[in-house]
Amino acid sequence: MKGLKVLGTVLSAFVVSAALASGWTVNVSISRGLLFKPSQPAITTNVPFNINSTTFSSAPVTHTVDTLPQITFLTAASIPPIVAGNGQDYTGTTFTAVYTITSSRGPLTGFNFVVFGSVFGLGQITWTKKVVDRNTSQVLYVASGVFSGSSYPGGSDGIVGFSRFIALARPSTNVQVIESFILHIDGARVPGADTAALAFVQQDWVPEPASLGVLGAGLAGLIGLRRRMK
Repeated sequence: MKGLKVLGTVLSAFVVSAALASGWTVNVSISRGLLFKPSQPAITTNVPFNINSTTFSSAPVTHTVDTLPQITFLTAASIPPIVAGNGQDYTGTTFTAVYTITSSRGPLTGFNFVVFGSVFGLGQITWTKKVVDRNTSQVLYVASGVFSGSSYPGGSDGIVGFSRFIALARPSTNVQVIESFILHIDGARVPGADTAALAFVQQDWVPEPASLGVLGAGLAGLIGLRRRMK
C-alpha cells in the first residue's frame, strides 16, 4: 500500500514536471508605429517589446514562456518614439500591435490592461483593443477609448491612462489580440507645446483558477514526497 502511495506521488510529480516543461507560446506578428509630418511621407518605426523578462527590438517574434505571459510594448523607446507634437514636427502618429497566445496549461480567463501616456492642449489619443478566440472566432473582448488635452471639452492636460482587469467573455487557450492607438495634435501649430505621447502598453495574462489548483496540488505532492524521503 505504501508503494502505491509513493507511485501516486511520483506520477503527480511527473505531471507537474510535464506542465512546467510546457507553457504559453506568444507570437508577436506586428509591433510598429507610423509618424506623420505635414506634406511628407509617413515614417515607419519598429516598437520594441518585452515578453516577460526578455526584450525584443522588433516583430515578428515567437517566444515560449513557463510563467504567465506579460507583454509590454515600449512605445516611448522606439526611434523615433510614438509622440505627436511636444516640440517636434510630427503632427500625428499611430501604434499597432497584433499577437497571439497559445496555452498548453489550460485556459486564460483575462488580463490586467495597463496604458500610460500624456496629452497637452490639442493632443489626443484614441485606442481600440480586441481579443478573439482563434479556435471559434468568438470575440472575447472589444473596447475603445480616448484621452484628450485641455483644448477639448472635458479634457485635461497631464498624464493619462489606466490599469484595470479585463475578464474575457469565456476562457480560451488560443487567443489573438489586436490593438491600435492613434495620436494627433490636429489644428496645433508645429513645432509647439501641444502633445500626444504614448509611454507604454502592457497586458498581464491570468489563468483559469482551476488550472492553478491542479498545479498547486501537484507541487504539494512533490513537497510531501521530498519530506518522506528524508
